[in-house]
Amino acid sequence: MRWSNYYLPTLKEDPAEAEVISHRLLMRAGMIRKLTAGVYTYLPQGLRCLDKIARIVREEMNRAGALEVFMPTVQPADLWKESGRWDVYGKELLRFQDRHGRGCCLGPTHEEVITDLVRGEIKSYRQLPINLYQIQTKFRDEIRPRFGLMRGREFIMKDAYSFDKDDAGADRSYQSMFDAYMRIFTRLGMVFRAVEADSGPIGGSFSHEFMVLASTGEDTIAVCTACDYAANLEKAEAVVRGAGDDAQCPPAELVLTPGRHTVEEVTAFLEVGPEKLIKTLLYEADGQAVAALVRGDRELNEIKFKNLLGAKFLTMAAPEQVRVWSGAPVGFAGPVGLNVDAVWADRELGLSRDWITGANQGDAHLLHVDLSRDAKINGYADLRQVTREDPCPRCGAGLELPKGIEVGHVFKLGTKYSEAMDAQYLDEEGKARPMIMGCFGIGVSRIMAACLEQNNDEHGAMFPPPIAPFQIELIVLNVKSRELMQQAENLHHQLETMGFEVLMDDREERPGVKFKDADLIGLPGQLILGEKGLARGVLEAKSRKTGQRSELALDDVQAQVRTWWQGILADWGLHAS
Repeated sequence: MRWSNYYLPTLKEDPAEAEVISHRLLMRAGMIRKLTAGVYTYLPQGLRCLDKIARIVREEMNRAGALEVFMPTVQPADLWKESGRWDVYGKELLRFQDRHGRGCCLGPTHEEVITDLVRGEIKSYRQLPINLYQIQTKFRDEIRPRFGLMRGREFIMKDAYSFDKDDAGADRSYQSMFDAYMRIFTRLGMVFRAVEADSGPIGGSFSHEFMVLASTGEDTIAVCTACDYAANLEKAEAVVRGAGDDAQCPPAELVLTPGRHTVEEVTAFLEVGPEKLIKTLLYEADGQAVAALVRGDRELNEIKFKNLLGAKFLTMAAPEQVRVWSGAPVGFAGPVGLNVDAVWADRELGLSRDWITGANQGDAHLLHVDLSRDAKINGYADLRQVTREDPCPRCGAGLELPKGIEVGHVFKLGTKYSEAMDAQYLDEEGKARPMIMGCFGIGVSRIMAACLEQNNDEHGAMFPPPIAPFQIELIVLNVKSRELMQQAENLHHQLETMGFEVLMDDREERPGVKFKDADLIGLPGQLILGEKGLARGVLEAKSRKTGQRSELALDDVQAQVRTWWQGILADWGLHAS
């Protein structure tokens, strides 16, 4: 491919709207252009990358026995009401009416559509298991789309759905997809971890996220330094350490703490550490008033709390609600005499019987609070977020908390949708039973962005060879030289005959401009052909990832390019196929 005949509009400066590395580089490298908030056009270079990602995903899904379908983007409201998600999914679901006044939405996901399809076709256990997948555009009406393809409103996703007759079969389908995902992300040339995760609005009993490790990631994950344990911070288990304190607790004592309502202010005033204080956090959960108690130096994990309550909605109480439920302004609530429907305490609070809490009146706290004696607690549970100081819940070794970007998610759904939508089959005895479902998603367009968050330098992008738009850029330094262009044309043809995808920069630009653009667009290998090298019978070769340069002899160019390319693959931890 000649650059002069290609649509590759690079930019010299970062776009003002671009907030993260991948957004800046995808725009500058001529891969995407913004149409409106969170919606992008994919230019030829970007589409080539997307197609390669999709090809790898498709090959591994087919290898795992999944069958490809293609479902509509527009979905009827009736299906979402049948599943119970029409009012639950939230404002990210773009709802509208057609000309007949029928409710519709743009599909953010396809559980309802696939369940409706299968329930109309699958009637017997002999037709199970089955796994159907698609690669298709989704739409989620994000309130604040940002970070380019990382959190857009319209995106490209692979979603698969398995249907089995029993839990054992569902477990096999889950493991098959987990293994396929491991192969996919390995083939993509990315550094990633599979982590235990919360299922979120999709639902289900068990799930894993596949995280690309990058310092710019939005998510934090907990990773053991010794074993294979890894979990999203929302799911990571906090281990209770230390022996319980059974010492007698003195009677509760009211103390004035005028104007001190934060943990730091109260503990400094009382001259104690924050670990001696209990934070009382008030929420509304599906219309009920609830409280969560955690140590003053800990953070509540709202996902754990929401899952414990089995709540669809969990929102922090407004200041006026805090005053009604506690009788005090924000910062002075406590569990003693609290007027709420339920109070849950983090398990760590069971280690001591002597705490400091809010007094449920302004400018006051209570000393010597024994939760078992002075408060009505519904129970103790793991409610807090883990920290770097916590041990691994599996082996007890230390934890690291790296950043990650979610690019894939596998769910064990169970019968959440099949029961709600009456997707049944007849078993061996002729009895009707709900199908056991799984759901498996990969963010195809997000992978392209996550790749650049992980692979870049101050000069531009670095694409792993499996998904690079082209493998090699052939840079011709002086296109006005007939001899040089003849050699370039010959070399271009030889490389393509060898099976390489080549972008030849034949523009009438200065060498410096070409070198900058080459590093910007980030193709794995660069071959530089100039008049001085031609006179010596060599061309210069450069690995974009390492920057290593070498010279290749033109009279043995095919053999030397093969060896050089094997080195580039090795730089990425890959092998020649």
